[in-house]
Amino acid sequence: MEEHFFQCPYCWEEISMLIDTSQREQTYIEDCEICCNPIQISTVMNNQELVSFQAENIEQ
Repeated sequence: MEEHFFQCPYCWEEISMLIDTSQREQTYIEDCEICCNPIQISTVMNNQELVSFQAENIEQ
């Protein structure tokens, strides 16, 4: 697991999430720890290193 910091697409606060580095690609929804809005998280790993991270507002 790797901690990744990013900005919430709703409240713009910096938050962190743990990313499972053993999974090559993941897409899931997790609530912001500050404003509780749902964020769609998409990650791509290569050799257990994060190569792509997206945090998107799902209510667009």
